[in-house]
Order: sequence, then structure tokens, then C-alpha cells
Amino acid sequence: MKITFINPPFKTEYGKFSRESRSPSIGHSGEIYYPLWLMYSAAYAKKNGFDIRFFDSCATRTDEEKTLKWVSSECSDTELFVLDTSTPSIMSDVRFGCRLKDLYPAAFILLVGTHPSSTAEETLGYDLRIDGVARHEYDITVLKLAEAIRDKTPVEEVLGLTFRKGDEIITNPDRPYFEDLDEIPFAAEFINDYLDINDYYFAASNNPAIQIFTGRGCPARCNFCVYPQTMHGHKYRLRSIDNVISEYEYIIKNLPGVKEIIIEDDTFTVNKQRVLEFCNKMIEKGLGKKLPWMCNARVNLDLETMKLMKKAGCKLIIPGIESVDQKILNNIRKGTTVEQIEKYIENAHKAKLLVHACYMVGNEGETMETMRDTLKAALRFNTDTAQFYPLIPYPGTVAFDWAKSNGYISGKYEEYCQEDGSINCVINTPGISAQQYVDFCAYARKKYYLRPRYILHRIKMGLTDIEDLKRSLKGFATLSKSVFKKAKDPTDTKQD
Repeated sequence: MKITFINPPFKTEYGKFSRESRSPSIGHSGEIYYPLWLMYSAAYAKKNGFDIRFFDSCATRTDEEKTLKWVSSECSDTELFVLDTSTPSIMSDVRFGCRLKDLYPAAFILLVGTHPSSTAEETLGYDLRIDGVARHEYDITVLKLAEAIRDKTPVEEVLGLTFRKGDEIITNPDRPYFEDLDEIPFAAEFINDYLDINDYYFAASNNPAIQIFTGRGCPARCNFCVYPQTMHGHKYRLRSIDNVISEYEYIIKNLPGVKEIIIEDDTFTVNKQRVLEFCNKMIEKGLGKKLPWMCNARVNLDLETMKLMKKAGCKLIIPGIESVDQKILNNIRKGTTVEQIEKYIENAHKAKLLVHACYMVGNEGETMETMRDTLKAALRFNTDTAQFYPLIPYPGTVAFDWAKSNGYISGKYEEYCQEDGSINCVINTPGISAQQYVDFCAYARKKYYLRPRYILHRIKMGLTDIEDLKRSLKGFATLSKSVFKKAKDPTDTKQD
């Protein structure tokens, strides 16, 4: 039996839509993630004996007609189509699924991803031709559905599935989260077999790079973060260190073109003892010297661990700083303090780790003054790179419920991206409009990246690291489309 996995086309005429980013869009920097969760599901199905096909229309910028042509040549006998989705693209994703159903009426059309996971019955209500939704983590759900289709057994027994039966929509019980993550094949091996590493780009890393996960779930309770709330839950489940090291060794041996590893766990450093064990093993085997890595790291990370990470080959850490206003941090359930943020930045500089800092505006309690304070702090912290985004409240998150119940968003999913695929601010809070949030983020990027101090920093880095110079030049080329535009500071009332 054949299963075809597709990351469907969306706005390919404008660029590469990064569907599995935490804020799906065509980004200012040209960044595009691997379709990791779709990949893991496909790899797991293949491991369990199924014939699979895989296509990433977004990374290859393959439009709908050409994608369907690929399906007709490679996958016409498919019995199960698994389509990735996102909130901004959901209506397009449904339409694409319907076209597949019209062409292959005997096939089961299954949608996966954060959006249908949290809106399963709503999503199936869009069109009768969509057969089902796999909720939350779907590796095992897809496998069990495929087995049911192959063996002609009732799909009512497939946990984690919401499906259509005649005019009725049936929601089966949830599936328990995947515990033995060592059972899932390496992302790197799947990438080597099915994808081109040069189709993917990460602004903060040397490219080409590969993303991997060493664990799933996040114990933090940030109210806006979509993956823990809709897909993987709050229990941090881990691959064994030996399993992760084996994937690292596989990459070095089989993918010599890869220049960096991106550990994409929501918070890789949440378990200090495991981080220490991982770093010591990396040092023992000399792997960090061969292939640097970066990771998401909360602001409670201590100096001792940072230094060991650096020695083990870690080049850059990514904290979600969001705001330097403690009330806002409390409102969004961040679980961090301004004091921790200050110490974290200080320690990162001491450990000689680069930092890609993430800032967010539009959360509960935001004012013009708190936005000004966020930008002032970002300039003072002077991290290697920084991003400024408005809050994007996705269905299934506490932030979405807060924004919707207060009338701050319309709830229209097509508004989540602009015509060109870039992120659109959908939130209007008391005293600050969506356009003012967009204007502030544009102004903040310009203010940050066009400083003489920052430009000199990039030149200095480039003179000692040719790969960093290449990264800077490419990043500047893509970012320049936005940073050179006239940007008004909405927090400066003197401009009015």
C-alpha cells in the first residue's frame, strides 16, 4: 500500500512558505523550515513497511498544477494522502485536498498539523471531500490509519483520528503521546533520501543546515506557543543521548555538505543534566569541532552550562525574551523574570555564545511605553541577531482564546498572511492598532540592523569567519527589502 505525504503549495509565486515555522509565512529573511513533523511521520510509516512518496511543494516552489502533475506520475495508486497544513494556508490546503479527492476518489484525504489538530470538526466542515484529521502527534495515528485501510478494519479504532462517516463527523479518543522516541528514524536520514538540503535556509545559521529534534513537548506554559498546546503537550519526552549522537555521526558521514545542526526542541536546555551529558559526549567524540550546532534555550540557562555547550560545539542560542516588562511576562505565563533575561545575556557574552533574541509585541498589558522599553533593551543587549514580531494568536492556544473573547481578532484565518505570504498582524488591542504593531516591528528591525555598531560587528565577524560573512551577505540581501523601507516609530508621538 502506498502513502503519499505532501507539504502543499501555498503562494509559491511569492517565495517559500515556511509552514512548520512557529509563525508560518514567507519570512523577511527567506527562512524556510524542513517539514519535520510530516517527515517523521513518513519515516515512521516507511519503517513499518509502507511504500511512501514525499514532496515538499513549498521548498521547491512547485505550484499546484505542477504538484498534481507530480502526483499523477508518481503516486496515482496512492490509498492515503497525508497533507500538512497551517492556519494561514488552511483554506488553500483544504482546496488542494479536494482536488486530490476529485482525481483519486478512492483515496483517503487526511489533514495534519497544528490548525486541524485544534479545529478538527470545524476543518472537516469546510468540504465533504476531506476524509479526516489526525490530531496532535500523528506518527502512530497515520500508521494505524494506513493499517486499517490496508487491512479493511474499522477506522473507529484509530486513536487520535477525527473522520467523516457519511454525514456524521466522528472524533475518536486521543492517542497517548509517543514515549519511545528512539523508535522514530533519523530526520537526517530521511532528508538525505528524499529532500535537497539546499532548498532550506535558516537566517541565524550557516547553510545548508539540518534541523533535528532530540525531544518533544515543553514544560513551559507560554500562552502563545502553538506546538506544545496543539501537538506535543507539556511533558518533555527525550531521545536517548546515544541515539542523538548516532544521528550526528550519520550527518557527518553521509551529508558532508551540511555546515550546522539546528536542534529544534522547544527548549533543549530544560533538562540541565541531559544537556551536560550530551555536551560531554560531543566533546569526548570530537563531534562539535566537526559540525557546530545551535538550539532554543530558555533564559534560566546558567553560565556553567553555557561554557560547556560552547566547548561542545554550540555556536548560538535562541531565547524567547518577548518583553522586558515583568507584568507582560506574567500575563503570558512565560515563567521567566527580567532579572533572568539580563543575567542570561551577560552570561552568553561571557561564554562567547552568539544569541538570536526573539521579541514579541501585542500581548496582554502592551503599551507604547512597554514597546519602547523592549526596543531599548534589544539595542542594549546587542545580540548577534534579533527578531521583532507581533503576537500571532493561533487556534488552540490560550492567547487565541484571550484575543478572540476580547474582540481583539476577527478569527478569519485568511487574514493571518498578507497577499505576498508575509506575516500579517491580526490583533488590535486597546490603544494600539494592528498597523501600529506592524510599523513598530518594521521600525525596530531597521533601528537594530542599520546601527553603525551592528554593521561593524558583522564586518568584524565576517573577517574572522568566512561562513559568517556569507550568512551576513545573504541575510542582508533578503532583509534589505524590508529594512530600507521608510519605517515610522508609532511610539514616538512627536511624529504625529
